[in-house]
Parts: sequence; structure tokens; C-alpha cells
Amino acid sequence: MSRLVMKFGGTSVADIDRIRNAARHVKREVEAGHEIAVVVSAMAGVTNQLVAWCEAALKERRIFDAREYDAVVATGEEVTAGLMAIALQDFDINARSWQGWQLPILTSNAHGPARILDVAGDELIRRFKERKEVAVIAGFQGVHKETGRITTLGRGGSDTSAVAVAAAIRADRCDIYTDVDGVYTSDPRVVPRAQRLDKIAFEEMLELASLGAKVMQVRSVELGMVHNVRIFVRSSFDSPDSIDPHGNPPGTLICDEGEIMEQQTVTGIAFSRDEAQISIRQVQDKPGVAAAIFGPLAEANINVDMIVQNVSADGRTTDLTFTVPAADYQRSLDTIAKAKAAIGYARLDGATDVAKISVIGIGMRSHAGVAAQAFHALAERAINIRAITTSEIKFSLLIDAAFTELAVRTLHTLYGLDKAA
Repeated sequence: MSRLVMKFGGTSVADIDRIRNAARHVKREVEAGHEIAVVVSAMAGVTNQLVAWCEAALKERRIFDAREYDAVVATGEEVTAGLMAIALQDFDINARSWQGWQLPILTSNAHGPARILDVAGDELIRRFKERKEVAVIAGFQGVHKETGRITTLGRGGSDTSAVAVAAAIRADRCDIYTDVDGVYTSDPRVVPRAQRLDKIAFEEMLELASLGAKVMQVRSVELGMVHNVRIFVRSSFDSPDSIDPHGNPPGTLICDEGEIMEQQTVTGIAFSRDEAQISIRQVQDKPGVAAAIFGPLAEANINVDMIVQNVSADGRTTDLTFTVPAADYQRSLDTIAKAKAAIGYARLDGATDVAKISVIGIGMRSHAGVAAQAFHALAERAINIRAITTSEIKFSLLIDAAFTELAVRTLHTLYGLDKAA
């Protein structure tokens, strides 16, 4: 017998039929003898409607009271939790719903992007043992202990809730049911030969999530890695009755790298088209210049990613190139222009027709020349590389956006990811 957390996203609980389908997945695991906690998102589209109502209620101030905003948007998950509990009871399963404040899930006082501080799991464990009760928990929400106000956890908050609950109740696994059947070596819409991974290490999944893969949110993977919560990404649209609860259903296990017997050199290729490049030309090469550039950007809450510096032959000036999210491009140019006197540059250039391609794999730690292979393969395709950054388990390349799909497919084939494991 195992203890599982089963999390269902918005598309998996989009209407009553899908809620009942998700309940059948839960029923299968309960009948197999497992102890179950379920975490649910709002039904697809409900949170957007709640946000729209908040916006419509504003006429004069045009600024949300974040506490009341959270009180409104948290209700989407509460509705789903209640409906899921009703559906489970209809299948003769002992179940009850829990809101975030009832466990409680304690968070910081930052309304909207609150962070989880602690989750009380003892009462759930007691009810598993004494009542054989399934806990259905509203995701995306918690409570700030000192004020007693409901808080929400931001984008991907239900995934984060699920992993936190799994850690609190010492679950054997946290199953994330979604509209895809696992994590792939790249986006199958761009790379038709992309393969589903049976297992992927936490660190690799963190890189994929932060570099454009949409299957998992970064915060939930971070939480899983810190607390060593094994996360299983699987499809809620597989027939509940066709799955053996004691077997190996299709999906991807996110786990410690020690569980992965044979690690490929490269695990996946991620890409992002939402990038912009900024180049500051002929900056005086002296102490404090980098702070004069990146300090104002940080104060404006603009995230800077790839940074490349080229010093002139005489050592007096340097060119600095970096990337920012495309949505922050104009704001970044304006911020740098305002700081021109402190920076002392000759020219400011920029481009939005760029894309970032990232190659990820723990196996790169023990293999030399992995990046050089990519440079050669892209050169043969006449794809120019604008900037390069590297870390222990990944390297990223900035290229012209027009070549994104060609570059991703080329690298996917180069590292043998077209072939099923």
C-alpha cells in the first residue's frame, strides 16, 4: 500500500463529466488500497472569469485590494474540491473537501505570489488510518497565520500545493494529472520525433521548466527536489479502467538522479521565442559599469538572462550584450537610456527577432565537446549564433527567430533524441 497525492489541473476538471472521470482515477487507486489526497485546480476558464469580475468591479480606483482579489480568485478551487468530493461520494468513497485555511497551508503575507511556509499533514494522516477518508484539497491557496487572510500562490500554484502536501504527509509519490502524458525530449508540436521520457532528474526538469517547457512550473519542481518528493506526470485522459494501479502506467517520473540507471548525455531541447536582445556598445571598461547597467534593470524588476561581454583590443571599452523577456524590451531600453550618463556608452542596439535554444542533460557533466557538436551542426545549417551561455548541465544559444524550428530539430537529431529509449 502506498500513500499518493493526485493533482488534477484545470483541463482535467473542466466540467462535471471530466470531474467524474478524474474521480474514477481516484476510485481506482483507493480500491487498490492506497491512501489518497487529491489536490484540484479551478475548472478551466473559471479563474479567468473571476479575474474579469474583479476588473469589472473597479470603476474609480483601478487598483485591486490584493487581499480581496485573493478572496475572490481562491473560490474557483473551492468549488472544484466540493464537486470532486461529491463525485467520489457518489462512487461510495468516503471523501471530504478541504480549503487551504482548514489544513492549514500556511503562507507568507504576499497576496498573489504567496510562498508556502508550512503544511499541517497530521490530521490527514490520522483520517487515512481511522476513517479511510480521501482528502480533496483546494489547490492554489493558503492562509497567512497572523492576519487570517486567504492567500493565493500565483501561476502554477496548484502544482506547488500538491507537492507541498505530498511532503507534509510523507507521500510515496505526487501524481500530476494533466492534458499531456508526460515530459518529452522537446515540444512535439515542433519536433514530431520527440520522445516521452520515462524518468528525468529534478535538476533537468528545473532547467526545462525555466527555459520554456510548460508541463511543470519551476516552483513545484524546486519544492520536490528540496523535499525529495517523487513527481509523476501523467494524462488524466487515459481511461481510468484501463490502468493497472500496481503496474507502470504511461508518464514521466521526476526524481533524484540516483534513481536513473543510465543517464543520456542530453535529455532534452528547450526553446523560447519570448526573448529580446540588447547590446550596449563602447562602454568604458572600468569598475562599477556592470552595476550601473544591471542595477536599474533589477530595480525595475526586469529579469536579465544571457550576458556576453566583449572587450576591445586596447582594453579601454567593451560591448555588453544581454537578453530580457520580449515583454520587457521597450522598458529595458528606456531604463538603460535614463542611466546613460552613469553608464557612459556610445550606442544602444536591440532586437526582438531572436530565440533562445537550450540543450539540457546531467550527462554533460562527464562528457566533453557536447556544445562543440552543436556549434558545428548549426554552422552546417547556416544558422548564426548571436550569444552563448553555459552551466554545468546546460548551454543556451541565442539565434535568429526565423531558424528556431530548424535549430531545435537539428539538435534533437544530433544528440540521438529522435530514437525511442
